[in-house]
Amino acid sequence: MARHGETRAALLRTAAELFRRQGYHGTGVNQVIAESGAPKGSLYFHFPAGKEQLAAEAVALSGTETGGVLATTVRAPDARAGITAIGEHFATELERSQFAHGCPVATVALETAAENETLRTACAAVYDGWRDGLAAALAAWGVPAPRTVPLADLTLSAVQGALVLARVRRDADVIRNVTAHLADQITTEIP
Repeated sequence: MARHGETRAALLRTAAELFRRQGYHGTGVNQVIAESGAPKGSLYFHFPAGKEQLAAEAVALSGTETGGVLATTVRAPDARAGITAIGEHFATELERSQFAHGCPVATVALETAAENETLRTACAAVYDGWRDGLAAALAAWGVPAPRTVPLADLTLSAVQGALVLARVRRDADVIRNVTAHLADQITTEIP
């Protein structure tokens, strides 16, 4: 029998996967319970506020995991290598999932930001963390301080848009092309 921590982790991982693939409204708690293999009453034991709490924590988990990958990626020696590596990460993930997985946060954010403050806040915290990490990398690559946050926002926005186009077109090269072009533009910002 699974321990409480293992059950909670299984529920979170399963929810994160389902929300990423199906969105918040397309995922039911019964599906999360069934696919996680967790006992029936365990979801509300571990997440007393229900689906909303589960989603907020799943978004945070996905954001932390992707943020860790991005933190490693942006340790590249220069902006061109770092930005194209970010694109390659998302393109490879998209191809690996056969175009089922986009951004681990965007699906929930798009569905809930206007109607659910808890989930909007959880998504915003993830994006802010990614932006701050990317801004720090841009500074390390020599981008002047006043430009790092706007360029980090531009990069995240471009990658998000490229992910959507790539999923619709079933062509991850969209992401690679967008980030290569963006890398070219960012290198012009470095004195």
